[in-house]
Amino acid sequence: MHILLVEDDDRVAAALRPALHRHGMTTTRLATGREAPDHLGGVDVVLLDLGLPDIDGVDVCRAIRERSDVPVIVVSARGEVDDRILGLHSGADDYLVKPYDIGELVARVHAVYRRRRLATPTGPEDVVEIGPVRIDLHKHEVTVAGRPVNLTRKEFQVLALLATAGGAVCTRSRIVAEVWGRSWAGANRTLDVHVATLRTKLGSPEYVQTVRGVGYRLGNPAVPAAE
Repeated sequence: MHILLVEDDDRVAAALRPALHRHGMTTTRLATGREAPDHLGGVDVVLLDLGLPDIDGVDVCRAIRERSDVPVIVVSARGEVDDRILGLHSGADDYLVKPYDIGELVARVHAVYRRRRLATPTGPEDVVEIGPVRIDLHKHEVTVAGRPVNLTRKEFQVLALLATAGGAVCTRSRIVAEVWGRSWAGANRTLDVHVATLRTKLGSPEYVQTVRGVGYRLGNPAVPAAE
C-alpha cells in the first residue's frame, strides 16, 4: 500500500514514515499542500495535516476530492468538534487527532482503504478464491463449492479483512479495531467466537489459520498453518 503523507512537521514525518514502512506501507511525503492533488497517481491513502504553511488542509482535501476518490484521513492537532465536522464535510473519509497511537492510525488506514475498495464496482481483484471457497468482496457473498454460505455482517467483515491481506497475518488488535471500531475487555473472546463460527460455516478450520501470539490469516487446508 502506498501512502501520500502531507505533513509540514519534519519531526512528525521522520517518526511516522519508518513506522508505516514497518507495517508494509511505502510513503511519499510532501511538506506543503498545494501540490498534493498532482501527486495522487499510485496512491492508496492520503494522510493529510490541516496546518500546512501554504494552504489550509481543508482546501487541499476539497481539491483532492474534486480529482479523485482516493481515501483521505485527516491527521491534525485540531481536535474541536467543528474542525472534525469541517474536515469530514470537505471530503475526508476519517479524522484522527494528534497525538495518536500508530496502531490505531494503521488500522484506520486499512479500514478506509478496504471500505473504498468494497464501494467500487466488482472486478477480478474483488473476488478471492481459495479452493472451493469463493469470497465476493463487493457483493458480500461467500460460497463453498457453489453453495451459498450465510454469514453475519461481522463474520463477513472478519473474513473480508483476512482475504484482502493477501495471505499476511492480521493481528488481533487490527481485526478488532477495523471490524468493531473499538476494543474492550472481552474483545479477544468475541473475535475467537466469530472465528470459530467462520471455520464451521466454511467447512474447515484451516481456512482461518491461527498464528500463535499474533492473530489470524486466510489459509488453505492444503497448506499447514504457521505456529
